[in-house]
Amino acid sequence: MLQSSDSYGVKSSSPASNPNSFNPVKTVSAPVEQATIGRTLTIKGEIIGSESLYIDGRIEGKITMPESRVTIGRNGKVDASITAKEVVVMGKVTGNIECSDRVDIRSEGSLTGDVITVRISVEDGAVLKGGIQVRSEQKQEKVQNHGQSQAKPAELPKALAATAGA
Repeated sequence: MLQSSDSYGVKSSSPASNPNSFNPVKTVSAPVEQATIGRTLTIKGEIIGSESLYIDGRIEGKITMPESRVTIGRNGKVDASITAKEVVVMGKVTGNIECSDRVDIRSEGSLTGDVITVRISVEDGAVLKGGIQVRSEQKQEKVQNHGQSQAKPAELPKALAATAGA
């Protein structure tokens, strides 16, 4: 038998008969897919995909996930070049990384190779051996649009200044 919330001495603005009123809105969207490469797996070759990837095993070759996150777990060992939207390093990576968003090297992580990214975070205790090239997001958008903008690089700051003053 359903009883109103008034009988318990608690006033509620939501109806007691709606059992879904406590469900989070997040469940409406599709769940984030993530592939996992376990501890005992070794892959030699090229990995290409569009879902997030968690690596706790060993990879040799090339990883291309331009729209996703690649996470190298504490047990992960990667000897590969990585192209992704975001890379999180908690294990060991040997190879170059190119990110359209950010690289995050955690305190237990190790990276030997060059990094090209928009944002980078290196925690205390992390190891980083190689070059770092930090690009502005504006340049990244221009590269992703493949030159759809007609403004020349020298004219771009002038155009931005003109629109800011308007």
